[in-house]
Amino acid sequence: MRLGIDFGTTRVTVAAADRGNYPVVSFECPDGAVRDWFPPLVAVRGDEVRYGWDAWGVQAEDGWTVLRSVKRLLGQAGMHTQVEVGPRRLTVAELLEGLGRALKHYLLERSNLRLSGAPQVMLGVPANSNTNQRFLTAEGFRRAGFQVLGILNEPSAASIEFGHFHRLTGTARGPTVVLVYDLGGGTFDASLVEADQQTHTVIASEGLETLGGDDFDEILARLALERAGLEFDTLSLAETFLLLEECRGKKEALHPNTRKIVVDLDTVRAGWGEVTVPVADFYAACRPLVEETIQLVEEMLAAHGFCEDGGRRLDALYVTGGGSELPLVARELRERFERRVKRSAHARSATAIGLAIQADASAGYRLRDRFTRNFGVWREADEGARISFDILFPKGHSLPAPGENPIQICRRYRPAHNIGHFRYLECTRVDETGRPAGDLTLWDEILYPFDPALESCQELEAVPVIRVPEASSQWVEETYACDAGGAVSVTITNLATGHRRVYRLARWAAREAPLRPPSSKASAVRRRGAGSA
Repeated sequence: MRLGIDFGTTRVTVAAADRGNYPVVSFECPDGAVRDWFPPLVAVRGDEVRYGWDAWGVQAEDGWTVLRSVKRLLGQAGMHTQVEVGPRRLTVAELLEGLGRALKHYLLERSNLRLSGAPQVMLGVPANSNTNQRFLTAEGFRRAGFQVLGILNEPSAASIEFGHFHRLTGTARGPTVVLVYDLGGGTFDASLVEADQQTHTVIASEGLETLGGDDFDEILARLALERAGLEFDTLSLAETFLLLEECRGKKEALHPNTRKIVVDLDTVRAGWGEVTVPVADFYAACRPLVEETIQLVEEMLAAHGFCEDGGRRLDALYVTGGGSELPLVARELRERFERRVKRSAHARSATAIGLAIQADASAGYRLRDRFTRNFGVWREADEGARISFDILFPKGHSLPAPGENPIQICRRYRPAHNIGHFRYLECTRVDETGRPAGDLTLWDEILYPFDPALESCQELEAVPVIRVPEASSQWVEETYACDAGGAVSVTITNLATGHRRVYRLARWAAREAPLRPPSSKASAVRRRGAGSA
């Protein structure tokens, strides 16, 4: 059986491909409840480490440190990057593998599926994720024992779910153009997709990797504590968990006619009582975050000719993701986009269902995705007088469809140095001079011996990089390959000697400072004074 796995910031959702049906997987939890999601949590106490539901069960106990946002760390981490979890330092590889193994155990032993062996899975990643995040996600699941079929952008997967259940066949003027607005627990993504029968082509994707429904929970928690005359930062880790869970439940129970929210602080500490937060105050504090998502959507639409004054026409706005269930979100979108808003009947599981449909070969869906960032390498120009940015895969360039051969590009040149020092990066845009701008992701550097005498050297870091006239007698070829998931590798060959090395392009640093869990978007907004009650 093939699965679609939406590896979320706060919830992992799994859907199965079962003879043309795509049910969401449910899990039997330690407390006896049955839930249709898996918590991507890591809990540490001393030398003991727990994952998933086992970590969930100890959150309210003192002495445990719980890491709640592993996904938010991936944009700045490599496999060997260490993460501080209480007194322990765990590598990102350990965290991802541990979570994957815990999920696999629950799928095999404590779910409503009948599985055996290594599950075949299609994985989802945020639309704005860089190549490193894609690689880390796939590698973590592979190490945990999954057979990874491919990786899709989350809103692109949601568009497949939309097309499948709405039986899109295009319009008289061409494919149906859908804007997918995906506000999850920890990230926001948006994609413009052309859908025609069973072919979906992504026009553009954008995202905010540190904004989601979790931030709404924290906003409500802080408002409740302010009403009680208490400080958020004085809570213990266990109390913080209990408060956020109380606020999450109250947030998810909101409907358009709700006027007040009663938060029971006794669930956090006995004797604190109840406090009432006006919904209007809560929405006022959340509105700057919602506005940030809408602004990003409007900029993307305008950049691709979708505007009110005679531009391209948008056929549907499809809203999905757990964070989008907040009534304020639908209200703001309706006001901005009038009647084009369609809400997913499977807001929390649309991405997983779309991934399962894509994993199902018999469904016949084809997705044409695109690079969401410019990927390139720094090079010397004008005999070393200046540094230029060579864009290898430009933003918006089409990715191969799942199952197709990787796309390849080549660079050939005569070198000027004894060693090639390659420094790769990704950026969301380039300025008018062609230099990287916007959101930058820097990669670890790789070294290649242009000098034939250094081809057997395994410690090139210890050799100075110098310009040597003899290097120009060599002829070097770089071949870059990118698969459907956006993962990039490079093969560098000295055509004069036949020496070849293959590199997977990702962050591999082992010497960098350990990461700490990031602060929330809600905290940043409130520090700026926006939406304060």
